[in-house]
Amino acid sequence: MKNVGLLFLCEAWTRTSSIVVLSSMALIGRALTSTPALATLPLAIIPITTLLCTVPAAQLMQRNGRRIGFASGACLGIIGGCLCALALWLQNFLLLCIGASFIGAVNGFATYYRFAGGEVVPQALRSKAISIVMAGGIIAAFIGSNIATISRDMIGPHLFIGTYIAVALLQTLVLLTIVWVKFPKPSSATLLKKGRPLNVVARQPEVILAVVGAVTSWFVMSLLMNATPLSMDRHMHSFDDTAWVIQWHVLGMFAPAFFTGHIINRFGITKVMAAGILIIFASVLTNLGGTQLNYYLIGLTLLGLGWNFLFIASTTLLAKSHSPAEKASVQSANDGLIYGLLIITTFGSGPLEQALGWYNINLLTIPVIMGSGLIMFLLSRKTKSTN
Repeated sequence: MKNVGLLFLCEAWTRTSSIVVLSSMALIGRALTSTPALATLPLAIIPITTLLCTVPAAQLMQRNGRRIGFASGACLGIIGGCLCALALWLQNFLLLCIGASFIGAVNGFATYYRFAGGEVVPQALRSKAISIVMAGGIIAAFIGSNIATISRDMIGPHLFIGTYIAVALLQTLVLLTIVWVKFPKPSSATLLKKGRPLNVVARQPEVILAVVGAVTSWFVMSLLMNATPLSMDRHMHSFDDTAWVIQWHVLGMFAPAFFTGHIINRFGITKVMAAGILIIFASVLTNLGGTQLNYYLIGLTLLGLGWNFLFIASTTLLAKSHSPAEKASVQSANDGLIYGLLIITTFGSGPLEQALGWYNINLLTIPVIMGSGLIMFLLSRKTKSTN
C-alpha cells in the first residue's frame, strides 16, 4: 500500500493545482479580455490540451512505463504555471492561453493515476485502491482554495501571480513524489500482445455502462462547477465565499473516496452508480432553489458527492472490463470522451451563464441526467460484472 499512498500524494498535489486554477482562471480571463464571452477561453483550453494528450500519454506509458509518463506531465505543469505567472505580469491574454494549454496537458497524464492505483495492488483490492488514490483530492479541498486566496495578492503589481507560481511548485512536488513509486513491470508477453480491437471491446455492455456513467458525471459536474464562480460574482458574492463553496464542492468530490471502495464492494457497482446519479439530480434541484450562499454551498457539495459515487464506480467497472494489453486504447478512449465533453462544458459555461443565468443552466442538465439514468438502468440489466 506504500505505492498507493504515494499515488494518493501525487493525486493530491495535482488536484490542488487544479483547484487553484479553477478558483482563479475564469476571473483572470475576464480581467484580461475586453470580450466577456471569452472569459472562460483559457479555462476551456485546459480540457482541449488534456484531450489531445490523453492518447499520447497512454501510449507513452504503455511503452515506457507509468513513471516516465507521470514525470513528463509534471514537467509540463511546471512550465504552464510559470507561463501563466508571466502572462499576469505582462497582462497578456494570449500568453495566459498558452500557459493554460501546458496546464491542461498535465491532466492528460494525471488522469491515469486512478488506473495506476488499481495496477499496484492485487485485483481483490482494486476498487479500494482506486478509491484511495482519488481521495487525494481531499487535500485539495482543504488547501487548494486557501492557496488561491492567500497567494492572490502575494506578488504585485497584478493579482494571482503568486497563485501560478504556487501551481508550478505543486507540480514540482508531483515530480519529486512519483520517482519513489514502484510500478509493476509488464511482462514481455503483455507488451507483445495486441489485445482485442477497440471497437470490439467498446461493444461490451460493461464498457458502455462505465463510459456513460463517467461521461455523465463529468459533463454535469463541469458545466455547473465552471459556471459557479461567474454566477456567484454576478450575484455579488465575495471571492472568499466563492472559494469556500468550491472548497466544499471538492470536499464532496473526494472525502467519500476513503470509503467509496468499501461501499462498492458491499452493494455492487451499479447500485453505487445509481446512487451517484440520484445525488447529482438532488444537487440540481437544490441549485434551482435560489442564489443565496447556502444554495450554492449545499448544491455544489451534493454535486461533488454524486460525482464521486458515479465516477469511481464507473472507473472500477471499466478497469474490470479489459485486459492489460488493451488498457492504453480503452482508458484513453474513455478519458478522451470525458475531456471532449469538458471542452464543450468549460467553454460553454461562460456564454451560458451570461445569456441564460444560473437557474436555466441547471434546468438544461435535467434532460441529460434523466436520459443517462435511463440508459444506465437498461445497460445494468445486461451486464454481469457489477459486483
